[in-house]
Amino acid sequence: MAGPDLSWLVAAGRREDGSGGDFYAALEADGRAARARCNAEHSDGLKTATHTAHLLPAREDHVRYRAEAGVHFVRRLRATLLDLAHATLRDGREHTREFDTFTLGLQVRADHGHETYLAVRITGSVPPNLTVLILRNVPGCEAEGWYPEYALPERDLLPAEQAWSNLMDPRAAAQVLDEER
Repeated sequence: MAGPDLSWLVAAGRREDGSGGDFYAALEADGRAARARCNAEHSDGLKTATHTAHLLPAREDHVRYRAEAGVHFVRRLRATLLDLAHATLRDGREHTREFDTFTLGLQVRADHGHETYLAVRITGSVPPNLTVLILRNVPGCEAEGWYPEYALPERDLLPAEQAWSNLMDPRAAAQVLDEER
């Protein structure tokens, strides 16, 4: 069983017993004042010396944390897609990257003078909105041009695997190759 999420804990201050800048003495005074306010507002007062519930993360803290995590994930996803596109454009082989609950793979097929096809495969457990997010962030591909596939260029799909294909803009492909990786 996992323990409580303590990712919000931080170092608070220095213990300087007897000094006016003693963080822990200030924290205790704040806790005593919070207890007094709580007891003034509620008929069944607290029996403890202090009250610190106001210091714990509230709903808005959890909402902000999830929003920040979402932004971080999208940035990581975009960088990963760019790295995978760069790698497969160089050698035409499938390149993959592992995430917590799924594996993401990209493969480009291109012939001189013909279209550049890009295949995306997603293996593992992903909610439907994540598939859309992945496909919308593949460089050089139209968001509305994705087509579901029943196989990859060199193999059939595995269980819990989905594949999508699209045409990649040759100018975007050249730009991805020109970027320093």
